[in-house]
Amino acid sequence: MPTMGMAEIDSSSFDGVLTCSKEVVVMEGDMEDHGTLCAEEDLVASALAATITSQVIVEELRRLGLCSNIEGDVEYVPYESEMQMSDIKRLITKDLSEPYSIYTYRYFIHNWPQLCFLAMVDKDCVGAIVCKLDMHKKIRRGYIAMLAVDSRYRRKGIGTYLVKKAIYAMMDDDCDEVVLETEITNQSAQKLYENLGFVRDKRLFQYYLNGVDALRLKLWLR
Repeated sequence: MPTMGMAEIDSSSFDGVLTCSKEVVVMEGDMEDHGTLCAEEDLVASALAATITSQVIVEELRRLGLCSNIEGDVEYVPYESEMQMSDIKRLITKDLSEPYSIYTYRYFIHNWPQLCFLAMVDKDCVGAIVCKLDMHKKIRRGYIAMLAVDSRYRRKGIGTYLVKKAIYAMMDDDCDEVVLETEITNQSAQKLYENLGFVRDKRLFQYYLNGVDALRLKLWLR
């Protein structure tokens, strides 16, 4: 059973670099060597593109750290107390592909409160992101566990801004890479994260309780 899934439904645009994988076909006979060479060139090109994308995103995120926490009518605030828990749970539960108990929320938020951010309009919570950061095979890996935006406020850049705030907070804590899972059918989420420099790492078959496959996406920060 997976430890955590992803809820993301805000397909707002961002001027990043869209990274996608290539399929390499190795020809038979006389074309075999040429095909192998092309495969190697494509792998190098993909790695270079991912590196360049990550560098661009890292610089953009560093600039973001100097910006105001207020964008238009939306204010972005960090998690501060248990009083905010009900708003986070209410917002995320609407769009999750599988239910989580209050203990799951508390595991993430109480252990990594500095990686939980809320988007507020007046006193109404309209967006939330919940993450963690720990060691994974000798590197510091960030993980985006939950992300949701109220349906009334989608396509306004809120989801993108929340992800950028979380990643910047991870970078500030010496994070090396960030990963997440999203349903393979969730095209909006894939577009959002790929625009932020994430690349497709692997496909996880029947990852969710509803039987849907997941894509694991990864962003290298170093």
